[in-house]
Amino acid sequence: MTKRDKIIYWIATVWLSLGMLSSGIVQLFQQETEIRFILEMGYPAYFLILFGAWKILGVIAILIPKFPLLKEWAYAGFFFAMTGAIFSHFFTKPTLEEVAPPLLLLILTILSWYFRPNDRKI
Repeated sequence: MTKRDKIIYWIATVWLSLGMLSSGIVQLFQQETEIRFILEMGYPAYFLILFGAWKILGVIAILIPKFPLLKEWAYAGFFFAMTGAIFSHFFTKPTLEEVAPPLLLLILTILSWYFRPNDRKI
């Protein structure tokens, strides 16, 4: 793995982790704005606890050493969650302001997964 690839991996992974962790905490603790937002999109409010917990656990899985299969599952979960979020945002409030955050997290997920070191691969 080249030095450039390591830098890309760590920048993408740190930003992905910060984004998922911060949104996961907000969702897990069901802030009022998040409840209104998810209800507007047509989802039940209890999904917030599920989404928040999965995001936090995914961040832990990606950052801890070893467990490459668990990391694959976490990346897959992030990929599916962010593509679902993009479509949900696009079909309820199709503005760049609404679609940009999950799109950025999707791009960071792909970059982090693609540039991950060999010891983090299956």
